[in-house]
Amino acid sequence: MATAMRVTGAWVQLLSDWLDKENLPAPELREILDSRGPADIVALPLWRELLARAVALRPGRAAPGLEIGALARPRHVGVLGYLTLTCQTLGEAMLAYQRYESLFYGRDLVEVVADGERMTVRWPASVSTGALADSVAIAALVTFLRHLLQQRLAPARVSFVFAAPEAAGRRAYRDFFGCPVTFGAEHTSVSFPLAFLELSLPRSDTGSRALLDRQARALLRALPESDGFDRALQQAMVALLPDGQVSLKRVAARLHMSVRTLQRRLQQRRLNWRTLLDRTREQLADQYLADRSLSLGEIALLLGYSEHSAFSRAYRQWTGRTPARARRSASEAMMGGGDRD
Repeated sequence: MATAMRVTGAWVQLLSDWLDKENLPAPELREILDSRGPADIVALPLWRELLARAVALRPGRAAPGLEIGALARPRHVGVLGYLTLTCQTLGEAMLAYQRYESLFYGRDLVEVVADGERMTVRWPASVSTGALADSVAIAALVTFLRHLLQQRLAPARVSFVFAAPEAAGRRAYRDFFGCPVTFGAEHTSVSFPLAFLELSLPRSDTGSRALLDRQARALLRALPESDGFDRALQQAMVALLPDGQVSLKRVAARLHMSVRTLQRRLQQRRLNWRTLLDRTREQLADQYLADRSLSLGEIALLLGYSEHSAFSRAYRQWTGRTPARARRSASEAMMGGGDRD
């Protein structure tokens, strides 16, 4: 059975930002939006309902979904945002999105098609989120890429599966994207000239990208066993671990909640701070150990340990093996050998 589509609490904050921009109090709507933490799961029907309620407060707008999507920033897409921010080229950023889309929507939906001199990212009509939500999503995608490139990128073509709006709306879509826009199409899609994929991102950082890529893979592996709040905790710890100062207080601050609230939510899940910290470190350790370019000392630092020996003791408690033995066993398995510990 396919996992139901959803979005994250970070994503719905786009709507809060739009309400702020429009100077709309909307207390009942804001109460719902503010009750969602950044990594909480928001069901797709609820997201569509919130969008409809919001735009009804400003009737007569030609393309309100574009206005909302235009406010997209990295914080609205969580780990995906920070991962793509460290890519070297636009092509790398698009591949990162394709690889980790399920961290955002809960499912892998996007298709990437190369045709002649164009590259198209597309979503079939069967997974359309509706006219308003689709408009927000595609406007946000293009806005985010423009933010990455620090220039007004114009796609080659954009298409939507919903019917064409009135003339004013069609003009608004063309003006926003700066390219032809098709409605009633088989796919929701954005096409770019292949040459765009080689564009360098001004904020590229190869070292950080490699680190964040490994972290995202560890979180992705944890998805079947974890809910949204659990993943939010892991993501917060991942960001704080390399500083060597990960703590309940700092994680709570990063999640914008009190220590007491965080402790209560852990207790509701029959978790304690130490168990959660150890589990996150163990998941990351396995990912880092698979990367032969990282020394054991570097892995210890990435996991927040002051020295290799402390990491080695902790890893042996978790798995019954030392990190060095685990790495050798993985290499022997790849070459057809066995673990003779």
